[in-house]
Amino acid sequence: METLSFEFPAGQPSRGRTLVGCVGSGDLEVMIEPGQAGTLTIKVQTSVNGAEQRWKQLFARMFDGQTPSAMAIDIHDFGATPGVVRLRLEQGFEEISHD
Repeated sequence: METLSFEFPAGQPSRGRTLVGCVGSGDLEVMIEPGQAGTLTIKVQTSVNGAEQRWKQLFARMFDGQTPSAMAIDIHDFGATPGVVRLRLEQGFEEISHD
């Protein structure tokens, strides 16, 4: 089990918060809360040791060329693939954009 931390530049804090997925069902869990202005923080708890570069590349692709809202994101991956991770993150972003 590893805990990874990432930080990206961001704009103003998001307004909403959400929880998508459920680790108990064998799925990825993503919790999103408003963060501090100017910073997007991501904490990943993963059961896959040595996957830091995979996570870093996934987030870099997602936020490349845009300024996301300032958020604090906690991810419990349960060994999820990058595709599932991206889908859950996009689902969470869509939910907070409707708040």
